[in-house]
Amino acid sequence: MRVLSPRAAHVFESPGAFAWCVLKQFKKNQGLLLAGAVAYYALLSVVPLLILVVIALSHVVDQQLLLTTLARYLEWLVPGQSAALTGELRDFLAYRDVVGWILFVVMLFFSSLAFTVLENAMSVIFLHRVAVRRRLVSALLPYMYILFLGLGVLLVTVVTGGIQALGQGSIGWGGHFWSLKGLSGVLLYLLGLAAEIFVISSIYMAMPVGRLPWRHALIGGATAAVLWELTRHVLAWYFGGLSKVGEVYGSLTTAIIVLFSLEIGATLLLLGAQVISEYERIGLPKQPDEPNPFRETEQ
Repeated sequence: MRVLSPRAAHVFESPGAFAWCVLKQFKKNQGLLLAGAVAYYALLSVVPLLILVVIALSHVVDQQLLLTTLARYLEWLVPGQSAALTGELRDFLAYRDVVGWILFVVMLFFSSLAFTVLENAMSVIFLHRVAVRRRLVSALLPYMYILFLGLGVLLVTVVTGGIQALGQGSIGWGGHFWSLKGLSGVLLYLLGLAAEIFVISSIYMAMPVGRLPWRHALIGGATAAVLWELTRHVLAWYFGGLSKVGEVYGSLTTAIIVLFSLEIGATLLLLGAQVISEYERIGLPKQPDEPNPFRETEQ
């Protein structure tokens, strides 16, 4: 029987103390402020990024299947607003032939902004890993990640199409037949959850300075994914029945809800990174407190 590592044993022995340490350090690092910056640039980046992905993949995948898949999983990212975003993408695809190279470069630039801001936020949380990163790697990272994200969307779209086809069938035994629609729904949910954990874990692997063990990235990815799963269901329930945001903000409702959802998602993403950071610090000598650049010192 495999014995737990000293770090894992420490967490299981005092999970409350570990959670409190994570929250305290997250507050010290001004996690909410960092999450706000990430969410703002993500709002500027998400539509251009989706446009790039859709334009590229629509040449090799059925457009309707692609939009249906994106609508399904955009609901995980921005609860209650996937239909609005998908509608914008569908309208843009109708005029994709007039998109010139200048607009393409502009979209590529804006789609990379969030990655740059996220990398800077990660460097604050992983302060114990700070090292000089080569500028070429940092400059190419957003575009490499966009490429791999597009390939991931292509894979998920193909697999989703197969699962949806499976859901239209049925199995029979002894003259009784059972539809596979329920099984299809479960498989689609598990696929989305696995993709969510993988994407978050890959961000932790790519963003922090230094080589992060995949086990540590998976710990943070699973933590952030579980917290977001709980949160997004609450958000969908709130915006679907109780919220009066539409009456207050009118035509700005979609932008406000998307920004709010992205900020919560960014907070949980950075909180997962803080879990990894504190997990790595278990057993290390306590370092003196670094001056907080967000606070003024007393004279």
